[in-house]
Amino acid sequence: MSFREKLNAVRIEPVEQPQGQGQVASDAYKILKGRIHLKLLDKFDLTALETLAPEMLRQEIATMVERLLYEEQAVINDLERRSLIRDIQHEMLGFGPLELLMADPTVSDILVNSYEQIYVERRGKLELTNVTFTDEKHLLRIIDKIVSLVGRRIDESSPMVDARLPDGSRVNAVIPPVALDGPMMSIRRFAHIPLKMDNLVSELKSLTPEMAFMLEGLSKAKVNMIISGGTGAGKTTLLNILSGYIPVSERIVTIEDAAELQMQQPHVVRMETRPMNIEGKGEITQRALVRNALRMRPDRIIIGEVRGAEAADMLQAMNTGHEGSLTTIHANTPRDALSRLENMVGMANLNLPHKAARQQIASAITIVLQAIRLTDGKRKITSIQEITGMEGDVITMQEIFAFKQTGVGGDGEVQGYFHATGVRPKFMERLRSFGVVLPDAMFDPAKHYQ
Repeated sequence: MSFREKLNAVRIEPVEQPQGQGQVASDAYKILKGRIHLKLLDKFDLTALETLAPEMLRQEIATMVERLLYEEQAVINDLERRSLIRDIQHEMLGFGPLELLMADPTVSDILVNSYEQIYVERRGKLELTNVTFTDEKHLLRIIDKIVSLVGRRIDESSPMVDARLPDGSRVNAVIPPVALDGPMMSIRRFAHIPLKMDNLVSELKSLTPEMAFMLEGLSKAKVNMIISGGTGAGKTTLLNILSGYIPVSERIVTIEDAAELQMQQPHVVRMETRPMNIEGKGEITQRALVRNALRMRPDRIIIGEVRGAEAADMLQAMNTGHEGSLTTIHANTPRDALSRLENMVGMANLNLPHKAARQQIASAITIVLQAIRLTDGKRKITSIQEITGMEGDVITMQEIFAFKQTGVGGDGEVQGYFHATGVRPKFMERLRSFGVVLPDAMFDPAKHYQ
């Protein structure tokens, strides 16, 4: 195991803040921590640490910090001593002040606006934290450490980077001269234990049991689906859940910009794009990966997010035997999703007439799911629509289920209900051929589901 792998393997448990829960550490504490950290770096022999096990690394740091505190004759209490050891372990083995936030399972996004202003998202709501960096150099050092872990670089000549942490979290960092107010970073985290459909139905109330049963059947019946929605609406989470219904006997090829999918099947081939290097060479696009995936004998192709010319190749794959494919797209409504898809097909320079492009979309895709993050932070599947074909130059769609918002409560919670539109979908016959029977009662428009 390399030294870097050992550092990644170390997990550090959070302890109480030195000044009490929720308070910011004093300037004297920060100065002492910085001084001890610098002395520790001078004394550490990184090559000798190659032979140490991960937990031994943590213990060695703690021992040396204790020794340096004794030499300094620092006057600190026991809580501050333990906090100082923890913070320096974070600096040496992890991501500094961010380690406490990374260890919090309720945090889904970490947004570093500056070295002294860090927000997090919990349960769909943004919160300002008391976590800070010492200065801009400290923040820049942590950013450089994060991107170097995945073999990327960030400097004035390349001031933006998009990377993926070993635990699957996605990192985007921007530094001056592009960032006007100093280095900035955002970390999109993913649950170590993926959500299941039961979580969406019972706990989060993102959809009804009837909608969940239908989506499970659509996934098993190899129906092509697109999940539409804005940033943070839960598209990737829903894509992970729907992919969980794919039979283990099928070969799945996933294609992503930054690997986020958490597939549960044993036969999965994962591919990830690669940006161009500093010389402007070596770029591997999603379109190139989609084309290559067709030569890999896939039963299903799952694209993390379609955003460019690869849309044309994806539609052709869906129309030539690769049924049951899934992807996500940024759009505000299902109709907007189809318009964006048409524009992306145009980016492939195939010189297709608009009607021909729409015919390909109507032929390839059967279901569009719309996911939305509401004002109270909750995620809902607000619309499930079926593409039924073409009328003239227009793609025809019919809504199967919808969420109707009726108001906002005194506590800011969005009020509303799910309901069926009364339309019997055309795909019921296909589902029946795969052994999935949808009862007619679930499409009764008179029934409302909270």
